[in-house]
Amino acid sequence: MTNDSDSPLKHSPFGELRRHLKDRALPRAIPGRESEKKSAPVGEADGDAGAFRDAMQGVRPIAADKYERKCGGGSRPAGGAPAGPEADVTASLENLIRSGEGFVVSRTPEYMEGTAADVPPEFAERLHRGDFSLQAHIDLHGMGVAEAREAVEAFLTGAIMSGKRAVLIVHGRGLSSPGEPVLKHKVREWLTRTSWRKWVIAFASAQSYDGGAGATYVLLRSRPAPKKSADKRSP
Repeated sequence: MTNDSDSPLKHSPFGELRRHLKDRALPRAIPGRESEKKSAPVGEADGDAGAFRDAMQGVRPIAADKYERKCGGGSRPAGGAPAGPEADVTASLENLIRSGEGFVVSRTPEYMEGTAADVPPEFAERLHRGDFSLQAHIDLHGMGVAEAREAVEAFLTGAIMSGKRAVLIVHGRGLSSPGEPVLKHKVREWLTRTSWRKWVIAFASAQSYDGGAGATYVLLRSRPAPKKSADKRSP
């Protein structure tokens, strides 16, 4: 009986290929080649991103509201730079426009004050500062000069008779007048050049919350002063 594997009639197309592969030596792996593949250099962008991530580990961003509280409100300066003198001036102007904060009437050209000759000038400063509680006021808006004078006469007479010492006369700033503020200057004239000068200790422009340069505080005597003491000091 003939062995099938040796028979010339048996067709084995892959037999020669198998023998050829057995006889051929396979290439040996080069040590370290796999590790080189794994640690191959990354691109420049990937390297920068990785370095940035490493450097920022554990860093937490500051909440916007916390930053604004530290800076006192407002927008964050460009580049995170600390606020300088210009930023302080800008903030002051914003507060002045928004709420009048920082406005000092006594430092404006509209401010006026005066005292009797026998009274220290500090009384006008104290009056403007608010050291004397107001007990009455009158508003002259919409009045002409003649009507305003009659109103002031009646008002001051009533204040003195009722024992009131610190009063307020609201006359306006005269911004609508073509020239100087008429009623404002008339009030000053009545307090310093008429018989009322004997009753006035001091007068001064009001604080902003009482009308500012558009109103005048007046400190009255309980009895008229001697004639020589009635002349007023004024700036």
